Amino acid sequence: MRRNREWLLAAARAVFAEKGANASLYDVAKRAGLGTGTVYRHFPTREALLEGVLLDHFEALRVSAVDLADASAAPAPDEALTEWLRQFIVHLTEYRGLAAEVMSVLHDGASSLSLSCLEMRAAGAALLCRAQQSGTMRADLDMSTLLKLANAIALTAEQTSGHAAGQNASHAADDLLGYLLDGLRRR
Repeated sequence: MRRNREWLLAAARAVFAEKGANASLYDVAKRAGLGTGTVYRHFPTREALLEGVLLDHFEALRVSAVDLADASAAPAPDEALTEWLRQFIVHLTEYRGLAAEVMSVLHDGASSLSLSCLEMRAAGAALLCRAQQSGTMRADLDMSTLLKLANAIALTAEQTSGHAAGQNASHAADDLLGYLLDGLRRR
């Protein structure tokens, strides 16, 4: 039972990466080698499947932020924040339209998805605080603003990569993130 759920999530990640968040549950079931009934037993709606994928992403980002802040092996505060933001943007660009599909649940304040998002944001905020305390980031920057800017980078990089030959979303995002962080660094 648990194994089918994991197969479905893995298949959903692959299908959503190829076709975007609007991909059908049939495509996910086919990729997983399971019937659509199995999909519906684990995820009664497409939104529930999207939430499952997003929960995994939030947890991965939370764990990464905690690891990057770990005092025993932590990179410099500025480098840790930069790496985490890079990972955040990659997660956003991986599945076109995923966050928009579940936006109402994401901000309801009570769902497991909303709580997971809050935990991820708090872990990222600890990295921002470290960078601010080290004097490398502006003291007036808050996590909400930083994530809005990172979201804008992800959206712009995704759109730009579709139009610029030879430039993929990751490369475009790295360039934009570099410009953003240069502007946000304390001088």
